[in-house]
Amino acid sequence: MKLTGNTIFITGGGSGIGRGLAEALHKRGNKVIIGGRRRSHLDEVMAANPGIAAIELDIGDVASIERVAAQLIADYPDLNVLINNAGVMQPDQAGGHIDDALMVSTITTNLMGPIRMTSALIDHLKTRNDPVVAYTSSVLAFVPLAMTAVYSSTKAALHSYILSQRFMLRDTTVRVLEIAPPWVRTDLMNSREAEQAMPLEAFIDETIAVLGTDVDEVLVEGAKQFRENPGPDEHGFVNGLNAQMAEVLGG
Repeated sequence: MKLTGNTIFITGGGSGIGRGLAEALHKRGNKVIIGGRRRSHLDEVMAANPGIAAIELDIGDVASIERVAAQLIADYPDLNVLINNAGVMQPDQAGGHIDDALMVSTITTNLMGPIRMTSALIDHLKTRNDPVVAYTSSVLAFVPLAMTAVYSSTKAALHSYILSQRFMLRDTTVRVLEIAPPWVRTDLMNSREAEQAMPLEAFIDETIAVLGTDVDEVLVEGAKQFRENPGPDEHGFVNGLNAQMAEVLGG
């Protein structure tokens, strides 16, 4: 992906990884528009980064997605990059009762949301120069975290969808990228102070460097062991990871 001269829309751009990507790409001379539900977060990002624009977006609401897509095409006709970053992560109980509202919200936000957002913009992106659709998945797409089974499942499903979409767009100029973060210090699961998690600034720096190459999967060094988890031995790796994380997080 080229790192300058783009017009980029980032969902979930008001905090965490989304904000980090928005600020880093803004500094490299791109026009960046962020989307999110919390107006105060959007305003804070704009105030700290003059030139970044924002649109209120509820990624769980199909009408909101369609409205924002139409507004983006009208106001930013040069839009050529979509980064689907919005997501929610909550603990659940795969060994017991799963809260139905939590399950529906997680699937709607993490899986249906990015599929809908891309669907609403893909025909426009096909007409632009250097078009890119990127998704923030997770290393948990490859190695699930048992205490967040629904979240992990949505990221595995998103990874599968990305593979299919990349194939279906193989004869177009649209590049389909997957950013798969390891555990990063963000507000997800109250991880901002987690010592074992990767500092957000370090993650963004390394991710931007990899984004500037020609790879389809954007992996920082700390994520590669999860992506390379071999199929025949995956249960041992998954069980070992979950035993370790249960001790760290008390699950």
